[in-house]
Amino acid sequence: MSAVTAVAVCEYVVKQLVDNPDAVSVAHSETDGGLRLDVTVGDGDMGRVIGKRGRVAGAIRTVVRAAGVDDDVTSIEVEFVD
Repeated sequence: MSAVTAVAVCEYVVKQLVDNPDAVSVAHSETDGGLRLDVTVGDGDMGRVIGKRGRVAGAIRTVVRAAGVDDDVTSIEVEFVD
């Protein structure tokens, strides 16, 4: 299963939100139901990525899942690793 588009979109969106884009990394792994993306950001940037009440994180998940349609991925789980 290839998820090149979903990973690239996730990395691009997160890098646009943070103060230190060089510290952003997106690791992907295949799961039983689809794909899991683990997003790591630099110190102090996690709050920007999560947002108030998790709204920014929810929006990122929605956009990445939509990008996964191009890769024929049925399920994408985006986790923000601290």
